[in-house]
Amino acid sequence: MTKKMQKLKQKSNKEILSEHKSLSIQFSLDGFSFCIKDSVTNEILVLTEYPFSETLSSPSLLLDKITQIFESDKDLQIDFDTVKAIHENRLVTQVPNDFFDESHLKSYLSYSIKTLASDFVAYDDLTIGAKNVYVPYVNVNNFLFENFGEFEFKHHSTLLIEQLTEKYNQHENDIMFVHVTHSNADILIFRNGKFVLFNSFSFQCKEDFIYYILFCAEQLNMNPDEFSLYFAGHIIDDFETYSITHKYIKNIEFLQPNHDFLEKSDFFFPHSHYTLLS
Repeated sequence: MTKKMQKLKQKSNKEILSEHKSLSIQFSLDGFSFCIKDSVTNEILVLTEYPFSETLSSPSLLLDKITQIFESDKDLQIDFDTVKAIHENRLVTQVPNDFFDESHLKSYLSYSIKTLASDFVAYDDLTIGAKNVYVPYVNVNNFLFENFGEFEFKHHSTLLIEQLTEKYNQHENDIMFVHVTHSNADILIFRNGKFVLFNSFSFQCKEDFIYYILFCAEQLNMNPDEFSLYFAGHIIDDFETYSITHKYIKNIEFLQPNHDFLEKSDFFFPHSHYTLLS
């Protein structure tokens, strides 16, 4: 028997008053979330998350879930001024502009993932002088186009790289950012204010989690007693993943968002849904 999807929602007191609304949605094989903002003031009005009971095995199953959500959630059945979709997966790599050729998109991904002949490959422009090359969920894009018409889509790592570059480009020391979902960790490293690494790992236990963090630090000769680590996403200081990290990394903080929408939330951590709400 299929488990019913859990719905977590937080809304502002101004939700009903706003006439002009924009929609941002983010989806992965682990879940589906969306945020509604006032398109004039950019104020957050609604955040809703549907975490799946288990990781889905295919994009077709993801589309089935998303279709169910759109049919049942009235917040998604209104008119929006703009719509943005965020694809969250590990099917991504960064390519410097000097080496980028749009006719060879699949070859860039072939070094780290297996692509199929039928896969559509897209890319986002990055302000760091590179392209973010990735495989979007085309079936979900087609579904969204049928519902909304024209919309914008990006990879979630594009937003992480851009937002963190803008925020920490003056920082002189080594910094590691770890963006955590229920079963995945994105690791980004900046050195002297410059982006140097993005990688994404799935984990099943706390030992997997700390292994990938220490492995990335070792590859760049980062001293665990000296560099700063910032957590964002699905993690707080009483999680096992946090505790084991603190045994090895001295300087740990939580990434501070540019809003206070989740400070008194019953469901969400203040630093969660970083890419969706920023």
